[in-house]
Amino acid sequence: MPQRTEVIIDLAALKHNVSMARKAAPYSKLMAVIKANAYGHGMLDIAKALSDVEGFAVARIDEAIKLREAGVTQTIMVFTGFLSADEVRQFSHYDLDAVIHSEYQLELLNASAAVKPLSVWLKINTGMNRLGVDSSAVTRLNDGLQLSGKVRLPIKLMTHLACADDMSRPTTTQQIELFDACTSGLAGEQSIANSAGLLGWQQARRHWVRPGIMLYGGSPFCNAAASDDGLLPVMTLKSSVLSLQTVKKGECVGYGGVWQAKKTSLIATVGIGYGDGYPRHAEIGTFVLLGRQQAPLVGRVSMDSINIDVSQCESVQVGDEVVLWGEGLPIEELAEKSGTISYELMCGVTERVLRVIKGAEDGG
Repeated sequence: MPQRTEVIIDLAALKHNVSMARKAAPYSKLMAVIKANAYGHGMLDIAKALSDVEGFAVARIDEAIKLREAGVTQTIMVFTGFLSADEVRQFSHYDLDAVIHSEYQLELLNASAAVKPLSVWLKINTGMNRLGVDSSAVTRLNDGLQLSGKVRLPIKLMTHLACADDMSRPTTTQQIELFDACTSGLAGEQSIANSAGLLGWQQARRHWVRPGIMLYGGSPFCNAAASDDGLLPVMTLKSSVLSLQTVKKGECVGYGGVWQAKKTSLIATVGIGYGDGYPRHAEIGTFVLLGRQQAPLVGRVSMDSINIDVSQCESVQVGDEVVLWGEGLPIEELAEKSGTISYELMCGVTERVLRVIKGAEDGG
């Protein structure tokens, strides 16, 4: 069999996860977060599959323009907003929602000659301390935006939760309370909840919710599995066995000889490595799947291959399919064994990996 390394994107699983978001926040509009190429899933493919959501959110204006030019008509929010006068004109031309997070953006807006008023979100820093205006400046910035005559009214309002993934911390409640205090008396639509806020914090569900990782079948919570919330993996990373060889007791496998066979072992070399996005720092003993059989990683991850011990597996042959994460093997397990998070693994699948879109009509 020819060796293939591929990532399967299951659109039926994606739509299932959207239905779970709808179920959790039935009275909210859904803004699907598809930044960073939809967390590595393919931004345009995901946007096309999610034609029934009310909006999309991206990080940068070039992502938003690509969506518009591909025919996406829904609301598109750009988290970083505009950074120059030229971008103000682009926001107007492409009818994009701009996040206002800094005072200099109001100055750019006032100095611009935008063709038509912009739709804007005033982002309030309630504790994330990343992007967002200080709570003491909300009224002044809101008034300034209204007086500019260059924005659609009412101005929409948002914040971002820093610790919603940890239900034991009081930070989220404090952030929501500060947001409510800052926006008291302001009429605009509101958005607070990311995936963790949507699933875990009822008081964070406002006019709009902004699910990201949960749409792709990743858990937004600390030390949790996506299946706990009924989510299905959208991305499955697969490769296949390139070779099989017997390694005698005392012999080493891979760079640096960091793994030594304690007994005679059957070792399979699999055609995937950090050049494809499999994490180089995955621990020895990290499991992969061959059919329904688990096999542990041995030795260091190479650029193009990994080695696994298949001594306890039945009927392994060259060409057999190997699942690295996804269907049957939660991505959170590999993330934990690699000292990272599922987001990074999803985003890290490289361009040389064949992408296969599994349509909703195929089931799943």
